[in-house]
Amino acid sequence: MTLTDIGAAQVMQAVEEFDRLGRRAFLERYGFGPSRTYRLVVDGRSYDSKAIVGAAHGHLPGQRPLKPSEFSGGLDHAVRLLTDLGFRVERSSAVEADAGADRLVERIAKLRVASTVGGPRLYQPITLLWAVGRALRGEPRMLSWGETATALRGLLGRHGLRGERPRPDYPVLALHRAGLWSLEGHTGEVPSAHGDAALHQWFSEQRPEGGLAAPVHALVAGSGQARVAVVGAIVERFFDGLDEVPLLEEVGLYEDSVADDPVHDGDAGPVDPVAAAAQYEKWCALVDRREARDGVRYRERTVRDPLRSGPARRAVLIRCGDRCENPECPGQPDDRTDRGLPLLEVDHVVELAAGGRDHPSQMVALCPNCHAVKTRGRSRDRLREILLEVALERHRRGPLPS
Repeated sequence: MTLTDIGAAQVMQAVEEFDRLGRRAFLERYGFGPSRTYRLVVDGRSYDSKAIVGAAHGHLPGQRPLKPSEFSGGLDHAVRLLTDLGFRVERSSAVEADAGADRLVERIAKLRVASTVGGPRLYQPITLLWAVGRALRGEPRMLSWGETATALRGLLGRHGLRGERPRPDYPVLALHRAGLWSLEGHTGEVPSAHGDAALHQWFSEQRPEGGLAAPVHALVAGSGQARVAVVGAIVERFFDGLDEVPLLEEVGLYEDSVADDPVHDGDAGPVDPVAAAAQYEKWCALVDRREARDGVRYRERTVRDPLRSGPARRAVLIRCGDRCENPECPGQPDDRTDRGLPLLEVDHVVELAAGGRDHPSQMVALCPNCHAVKTRGRSRDRLREILLEVALERHRRGPLPS
């Protein structure tokens, strides 16, 4: 087996197969996961570079497709082959951002926390969720110790469901040791999160300012995708058997906006096709994980679960390519929102209360006219049947170019 036997013709055969099957089915057929860093770009559309090379080998006379374990997708193998053949390969900035979120989720999974018979203590997760909520609202990263202590005492008192005392010094020091929290304006070494009177005295004397570490704050403030992943990881690890919703509501993380990126002038415009597929896969993975969890717990709340509905809505908006997904749409309005975004509404084809799924495979982006027809038009039953097929087919195919 040698990659150098593969030519441009075999690569294009694999690309055509990718287009015919759709990304998800193509990757499943050949056993590849999504590309983590590099994407092949052909005619403005992006493809998973390593999977394309593996499939292309199977188009050589008498050869079989290569398995992911048989070669590397990096610069010295798949990427070099494609660039030597004259193809364009790009590094995805969205994938790089995802890597930061993945690393943060890993750090949350490794946090050292005290345990009770019922499960892990909630000091650190309550503090993290409070800080993430502040980042979502664009509030300052650093706060005085007095403001921090007041806010956390109240939250720990109301939501410390495993016997947590209203002691904000414990979680702040533990998160500082874990590299997730900054403390500034103090002298000398920061103590460890052990003891009682000594900790209280240190904070009373030093009165440090504190908040999420700058890179962590920038990530959860600037990326809805990272924010949902982090909140989901905290909930899944620490709140098993508990009702986390009252806490999420109080800190402002139980709204669909938890998945939104911040609004900036000039944000509108087409999604980078190299990044769109990676973003769509990531949003769907978050939805799938939350759906698997809710299949056992809190089933009555699936009609309103922003940790699923927010990502699902974002995925559909990426997938639609700024166009109404009703194939019979007579023409969506040319006007746009104040951000310059198309006038589209994400809708569940089958209402959740009627047994529908809060998942991109059963959701569509509709212009206001088509949304009205689907909701209350005489032809709504026929249109819903069409839209169910469209949603599933679009989900399998992935994002359209804008």
